[in-house]
Amino acid sequence: MKIYICTDMEGCAGILNHDDWVTPNGRWYETGLKILTEETNAAIEGFFEGGASEITVLDGHGFGGIHPLLLDERVKLLRGPMTPGTYFNLDRSYDGLAFIGQHAKAGTPYSHITHTGWFNVIDDSINNISVGEFGIFALCAMELGIPTIFAAGEKAFAKEAKSLTPGIITVAVKEGILPDTFENLSTEEYAKAKLGAIHLHHNEACRQIKKGACLAIKKLIENGKKAFKYPNIKPPYVRVTKFRAFNNKPAWTSRVKANSIIKLATMPPKKVEE
Repeated sequence: MKIYICTDMEGCAGILNHDDWVTPNGRWYETGLKILTEETNAAIEGFFEGGASEITVLDGHGFGGIHPLLLDERVKLLRGPMTPGTYFNLDRSYDGLAFIGQHAKAGTPYSHITHTGWFNVIDDSINNISVGEFGIFALCAMELGIPTIFAAGEKAFAKEAKSLTPGIITVAVKEGILPDTFENLSTEEYAKAKLGAIHLHHNEACRQIKKGACLAIKKLIENGKKAFKYPNIKPPYVRVTKFRAFNNKPAWTSRVKANSIIKLATMPPKKVEE
């Protein structure tokens, strides 16, 4: 049973804000690496305990979020430019996809450090289904026939994951406390607008993640792929991305189209002409 884990930092318990914790110049960045790596190790322990035979961990945080020396030595670490034609080297050899440290998509009420890719996105959708970083990755897995089985992050993200991929096991490690009525903010303003949250203690988060990962892989082994669902969408796939004003550039909209979600996910944005 081969599992692929996608990691990010902003959705971990104890990651209190963006600039101090998840950027290399932040004063708590090294602690942030430890937090994410230990949450990931907790999931790894749960997956192996539940029946996994092989695990690959993607360091999916833009600045880098996994500490290689602290990562469980039983797994392989993936980082760097993806193989052309793939989405971060996910392929049909994997039996399940999982997420650690994930945050909710842009525009989500009561979420924390909220964004999709970066703080300049208002909304991203594929065939009129609003998606974030999780959703894009999960739909790529759908195209490959891989179930999305587990996700850990903030409470609003857990709700997002259950809505898009019914059957998934989720663990919420923190909860955002602010609404989201900020569509008209600039990118810089939005980045500072969603920084309030209530967090589990790191050790408790790790305990819950280990338990959830174990339950998820046991569910996969006992019930098969049919226990995990995806939305019923068909090609052609259309991705519409609405961007905020950023770096003196006004708000704008992109629209791209493809017959493959993986291709769509890797295409550069294309401005919709007025």
